[in-house]
Amino acid sequence: MNRARAFFQGYRFRLVVAFSLVVATALALVLTSLPRLLDGYFAQQEQEALEDRTQLVTSLIVQQLIQNQGLTSETVRPIVCETEPPAPCDMVWRALGDGEEGYVVNLARELARADVTMTLSFGAERPGLVVYRLEVPLDSETAPAGQRREPIQASRSAEIVDVFWTRNEVAAPSRLVTVTLSDPLSLRAQTLETIVGVLFGAAVLALLVAIVLAVLLAERLTDPIRRLTQASRSLAEGRLDERVTMPARGAPEIVELSTAFNAMAERLQSSIEYISRDRDRSREFLADVSHELRTPIAALRTFNELLQEGAAADAEARDEFLAHSHQQIERLDWLATNLLELSKLDSGLVALDLRPDDLRAVVEDAVAQAEPGAARKGVSLNAELPAEAVRVLHDPPRLGQVLANVIGNAVKFTPVDGRVTVSLRSDAEEAVVEVADTGVGIDPVELPQVFERFYRGAQAVEARAAGSGLGLSIVRSVVEMHHGRVSIQSSLGTGTTVTVALPRNGVAPGSATAGVSVSSPSDGRR
Repeated sequence: MNRARAFFQGYRFRLVVAFSLVVATALALVLTSLPRLLDGYFAQQEQEALEDRTQLVTSLIVQQLIQNQGLTSETVRPIVCETEPPAPCDMVWRALGDGEEGYVVNLARELARADVTMTLSFGAERPGLVVYRLEVPLDSETAPAGQRREPIQASRSAEIVDVFWTRNEVAAPSRLVTVTLSDPLSLRAQTLETIVGVLFGAAVLALLVAIVLAVLLAERLTDPIRRLTQASRSLAEGRLDERVTMPARGAPEIVELSTAFNAMAERLQSSIEYISRDRDRSREFLADVSHELRTPIAALRTFNELLQEGAAADAEARDEFLAHSHQQIERLDWLATNLLELSKLDSGLVALDLRPDDLRAVVEDAVAQAEPGAARKGVSLNAELPAEAVRVLHDPPRLGQVLANVIGNAVKFTPVDGRVTVSLRSDAEEAVVEVADTGVGIDPVELPQVFERFYRGAQAVEARAAGSGLGLSIVRSVVEMHHGRVSIQSSLGTGTTVTVALPRNGVAPGSATAGVSVSSPSDGRR
């Protein structure tokens, strides 16, 4: 019931009904107006034909009278005899006949095909005086099948000179012959009925064809809408990869709507995937935080339990426990500080204090802070700076934090007698800081994950254990806030190069967003 109601209320059914109503209305107008036009046309043609036949019959009767006057012989016969009252002479009866047979009757049957009324009257000398009248009705019973009487008539008159009176030295009088044809036989009614029947049949056929075409047209018009509906339903059910097939040839509006829908679906899928990834990252982040906090907390609890069990009596053990406890507390403080910093960066609570200062000062400060640690480890730390100032719009403290993290990692993973080089160069579009070391390098398998939070690779486990795995995440966030890009190139056992590029005008060249890339000599990716 609901499906039937939906069908009758649907766009396709309404299109079919509307199209069919338009065609039916047009056909109805044709069926009502065309027969009237045809009837008027046929009536006019019948009237003209009747007038032509009347003229012909009149001419033939006049010709018959002239021939029977005897003009070609010595004896000329009169048409009207001078009696009182005047009457037609015998010649008229012989020439024209009476109402049952004769010349006029034959004309009525063969040529006139109508009721014939013929009168013979005086001319101008005695107008209106009829001396001869002949009426020949048409026999409708002998009429051909399909022919009917038409209520029309036509009259024609012609003058004829009564020559007989001229030869008797009397002024030649004129006689007036009047012929009237009325109620002729005609095929007009049958023809009109046939045409109307054909038109009605054609109209019914045209309406059926129109309905079929309307169904096909409605199907073609509504099919894209139906596919859009199905795709929308699929999206609502969670099938985010559903797309609408673009029609090869269709209405521009439908193509535009399909394009907009697919673009919306792409954005929706990207947004949901981003939210899903962000949710997964949040879960992983919480799990990593819990794991990172568990280690120092477990160590502190162990030290506390040992001290409670009597280890405090041993001064050397107590001092060792207190020293380890202090290290774990510092680790907790460092971890909490980095987590808070990363949270601020991710939430957008950190506002950069951008200044067009010389970038060399930030590099020099970062190198100076890392020199004591590098010297204690036996690592050579060098800075290669240009002679001219490199002015870039940046936040000095935040960028110093970035370089401190990168240089600290380079020193941490570079063995004794190794070398760390910090260089600065610039061009018209960007300034580039490179930190290259001769350390242990990074496995190509680990490169895509180095910017993930809490990630610490399998190489150099002892050195990495001292870190939190948040440094490069902070580096990436700060560089992206500067509309810059950070990349890492590394080869296992050879060393690593970290590149930080900042736009000179505060906008990344060729792009409005920051970038992160990793590559290794084996696959070109870091």
